[in-house]
Amino acid sequence: MQQALYEQVIAIASAAGDEIMGVYQRDFGIEHKADNSPLTEADLAAHAIIENGLRSLSVKLPVLSEESADIDWGTRKDWSEYWLVDPLDGTKEFIKKNGEFTVNIAHIIDGVPVWGVVVAPALGVTYHGGTAIGKSFKRDIDDKVIEVADLPVENTGWCIVGSRSHQSDEFLEFVRQFDNPAITSMGSSLKICLVATGEAHLYPRLGLTSEWDTAAAHAVLNGAGGKLVVMDSGKPLAYNQEENILNPFFLAAPLNYKASPSP
Repeated sequence: MQQALYEQVIAIASAAGDEIMGVYQRDFGIEHKADNSPLTEADLAAHAIIENGLRSLSVKLPVLSEESADIDWGTRKDWSEYWLVDPLDGTKEFIKKNGEFTVNIAHIIDGVPVWGVVVAPALGVTYHGGTAIGKSFKRDIDDKVIEVADLPVENTGWCIVGSRSHQSDEFLEFVRQFDNPAITSMGSSLKICLVATGEAHLYPRLGLTSEWDTAAAHAVLNGAGGKLVVMDSGKPLAYNQEENILNPFFLAAPLNYKASPSP
């Protein structure tokens, strides 16, 4: 039953990805939200497909999307289970046309992302899974089980992933603790997925993100044997715990990584 439901959600995310690609392959206008972040017709079209698709499912859950984020906290705080959606994560990468953008849908129960799907339509790749099914997958033609990498035993040989558009001074300070680490730049929630597949060891996010940016890939990472923790406390990042939907600084890593104090 659960797997069948999740396959339906993967299909919804894929349909949103197809709609995004229709816009991506032609000229499109760009608007800006109140916080000056970019907004395109692809964001809105994907949001409509996802919201309509999720509301048509036999399992009826509330939906919180980046493009419908004005739901009152008095209503939202009582949600024990809901869908958390970013219809187009990495709009800046979409505008640059570098392919590094995703569609993100996460299933949240009691503040925990138990399952998620991350579709990268320009790359032809889908990541899905979580603790609700006990594993995670990378799907291109077929599903392949993914797992986090073994950690280097020394201070060398580390691969650390960072934002393509948002690298900070704090990030540069974090990587100084390693001996000549390989730095991979990537856009959107694909950074977390690189840790889930073992292509990177760590992703320190020492800059602002919102809950819909991380939840789906967080679920995939958990299902692949990883964790996404608050940088200062080491506690798992939780969702819908307060009115503010901004995430604290966090670290994506294999479960056995012992984080150093934040810079």
